[in-house]
Amino acid sequence: MVKFDRPFHASNVDDRTPEQQLIDAIAYEGINPPSSVVLDGKIHRFKSTAGKGRDTNGWYVAYSDGRPAGRFGCWRRQIDASWAAEGGPSMTPAEEIAHAKRMAEMRTIRDAEVARQREVISEVVEEIWDDLPSATDDHPYLKRKGVKAHGSKMTSDGKLVVPLFDVDGGISSLQYIDGEGGKRYHPGGEVKGKFWRLGDVPSDGVIYLAEGFATAATIHEVQGRPCAIAYSASNLVDVAGTLVGLYGNRITIVADNDKGHVGLRAAEQACAKHGVRYVIPPIPGDANDYVQAGQDLAALLVPSVDEWLIDAVDFSAQPAPISWLIKGWAQSQALMMVHGPSGSGKTFVVLDWCCRMASGTPDWMGAKVKPGAVVYLAGEGHHGLRGRLAAWQTSNTAIPRGNLLLSSSGCDLDTQAGLLKAKDAIAALSVRPALIVVDTLHRFLSGDENSAQDAKAMLDSCAALMATFGCSVLLVHHTGVSDEAQGRARGSSSWRGALDIEVSVTCKDKTITIAQKKSKDAELLAPVFGKLASVTIPGWLDEDGAPVTSAVLAAAEAPPVREKEQPGAKNRKVFENAWWGSGAETLDGLPYLTRAALRHYLAATNGWAEGTIDQQLRPSGTPGKLIRDLLDCRFVAAKDHGWQVIDPIRGSGLILAKSSA
Repeated sequence: MVKFDRPFHASNVDDRTPEQQLIDAIAYEGINPPSSVVLDGKIHRFKSTAGKGRDTNGWYVAYSDGRPAGRFGCWRRQIDASWAAEGGPSMTPAEEIAHAKRMAEMRTIRDAEVARQREVISEVVEEIWDDLPSATDDHPYLKRKGVKAHGSKMTSDGKLVVPLFDVDGGISSLQYIDGEGGKRYHPGGEVKGKFWRLGDVPSDGVIYLAEGFATAATIHEVQGRPCAIAYSASNLVDVAGTLVGLYGNRITIVADNDKGHVGLRAAEQACAKHGVRYVIPPIPGDANDYVQAGQDLAALLVPSVDEWLIDAVDFSAQPAPISWLIKGWAQSQALMMVHGPSGSGKTFVVLDWCCRMASGTPDWMGAKVKPGAVVYLAGEGHHGLRGRLAAWQTSNTAIPRGNLLLSSSGCDLDTQAGLLKAKDAIAALSVRPALIVVDTLHRFLSGDENSAQDAKAMLDSCAALMATFGCSVLLVHHTGVSDEAQGRARGSSSWRGALDIEVSVTCKDKTITIAQKKSKDAELLAPVFGKLASVTIPGWLDEDGAPVTSAVLAAAEAPPVREKEQPGAKNRKVFENAWWGSGAETLDGLPYLTRAALRHYLAATNGWAEGTIDQQLRPSGTPGKLIRDLLDCRFVAAKDHGWQVIDPIRGSGLILAKSSA
């Protein structure tokens, strides 16, 4: 059947009759249309497939009064579509109401026909099931799967037959399985929410739920427990709900580890909706594939809990030294973060770590490096990364192919789709990474970095990557813009709470300081220092033919330690300047400054508002404000309508300077 080559609603001007439009609409959906239709509000059946045969799975129901409209579909292919004639005048509000009412009537007619048809099909498949002989264990499909017949039956042409029951025990449909595993349902039967169960249900204990017959048979034979069959991943949620209603919350879904993670998603939905448990094979395939691969299905389905609670004496008896990727700086199987302001050199630091691991370089800033593959999820700056990697290899050593992989773009790693995208790409590699870098966190986060809930979603994704690949995850993040925010990561405090290692990268006077802020399982290391060294990349020329340069991280000496300013030094200078500017008045032989003179000086030199000046002159104000600071360090004392310098050394120095001026 060739699908109709244009939408039936393609134009507002249509010279076709409503009947022809309906026929064309049916053809457009890929259904073999009837040669003629009747718009009489009754349901009509027709042959929906071309060629020989007598199926009448096609149907339509339509009316002609007002604006002609209706519904049509195919029972076999589960197609259900609405239709309205084109080309007429726009409907009035009253006509729209009447149209909606008619469409509701069409759905009622369709639903009644579906129910009637399914009732007929149920009677037919029950007769078929009763008349079929029982299958034997030597059926080709059963032998290939390594399972027994378990009450399944067989057609005269050798197909295995398994039933779909409703909750009341009536058969609603049958599934036919050929020797190669090809499956199809009996046409017209109801499948949604229907199931079959292998084994009797005792009063307690787990009841398993699987997608297919062979999977359920495998579970039943291995565990000796009842196992229901949902027949498809899309049916798991409904069947799980039915089983919970029948037997309570003791259902465990055994989902297929299939391509696209369809089984996993359905199991997660059933878990969230009905509170059931689920397990999934750690390798691609279903539970039957898992057994045939020589794996222990019983251990997967019922994990041992004997050692879940461990005595503290036994727990601490064996030494468990920390495993390091970079000794003291980057821990194995840990969640880490490197943060710093823009332009601080944090990416150069992280890239240097990655390149040394991937190339097998033995040390970093004197710390031992463990060789390992690295996956670098780069959300930005790919052009710059290209040059930096080329410069690093020019300055150091070549990185073997396959040891350092970069993503071509970012993704929302905190979403299921983004996490699965990353998982699938990494799983397809020939090696398992020792480290996954996320640079920068902002580029891989769809949520709000300030939200604890959104932070948890991202942290859960990081934990999933660590668990799946047995690796560490390193987040590269920014700091805030204010001075007091430079030493910590931007956003929710949840980030820091979850980290095993936190490293801050800052840059001042071209010296990069790399300092640990947190090391959960070890003592904090002393900061190390670096600088960016320019490297000319061989063979790289810009558009003008000039050599291209980039930079790499190089070790640097620690910056000189500057003497700390004495407390109040800045505010003492302000007070002295105001004293000189107001005429250098003295009182009792000591420098003296009135409140009015100091207020005038602050307004004239700083342009401060009255309220700001009041805060600076308040003796009990915020620590660090002008007068509070000078009183705390005993530089001045209140006197009359101002302040007198009581610091003996500085006071006498000012008097001496005044006398010699």
